[in-house]
Amino acid sequence: MLLIPAIDLKDGRCVRLRQGDLTQETVFSEDPVEMARHWVEQGARRLHVVDLNGARSGRPVNEGVIRKIIQAVGADIPVQLGGGLRDLDTIERYIDDGVAYVVIGTAAVKNPGFLQDACSAFGGHVIVALDAKGGKVATDGWSKLTGHDVIDLAKKFEDYGVDAILYTDIGRDGMLTGVNIEATVELARHVKIPVIASGGVASLADIEKLCAVQDEGIEAVVLGRALYEGTLDFKAAQARADALAGR
Repeated sequence: MLLIPAIDLKDGRCVRLRQGDLTQETVFSEDPVEMARHWVEQGARRLHVVDLNGARSGRPVNEGVIRKIIQAVGADIPVQLGGGLRDLDTIERYIDDGVAYVVIGTAAVKNPGFLQDACSAFGGHVIVALDAKGGKVATDGWSKLTGHDVIDLAKKFEDYGVDAILYTDIGRDGMLTGVNIEATVELARHVKIPVIASGGVASLADIEKLCAVQDEGIEAVVLGRALYEGTLDFKAAQARADALAGR
């Protein structure tokens, strides 16, 4: 089980939101680049970076900071990036800058043809983010709930050639109420590509629960508020996950 620290960028700072609400932010660092270095020093093998401003505006906003993060952590640490990725030129620019995976959410749901083009042009570098509440997918920085079923969309996007599905239960994100194991497993059972869990992880017990269902196809989890508020120690959690996997 790969544990992936999240670095959410808003106005150049590292923040965390509650349920994706931009009005409910907590600033955890004025220096996201130093924060990225910190997680790598703690043993992170991949980073999850989100341009929150970009997610709302539909275009890159924190591009300069993202470049600095990639340079700081080096080529050995893959960075997966989401937020404001709405056209192929932007994706190409970020991949050229060293981003390992682009995470496409809103644009994938609203314009599946764009996602198909992205998979054709950048195969092996595309992750789809499906953010859901009650089994229905949300878009536009989680501000709009659609009628699309999570599993239906996941199967459709799998056929396009996406590398993985990043699944977030919006109702739990940033709330430290525990990851939605049941819904994540249900999704993983319907697709052959890896699923990355997200939203609600609060403690080592959540990591152990995820490790117990890893064979269902859940290969990683994105960690946010639990790390920043200290309810989960990253180094200890990754060591525990490795031990459970027999590494």
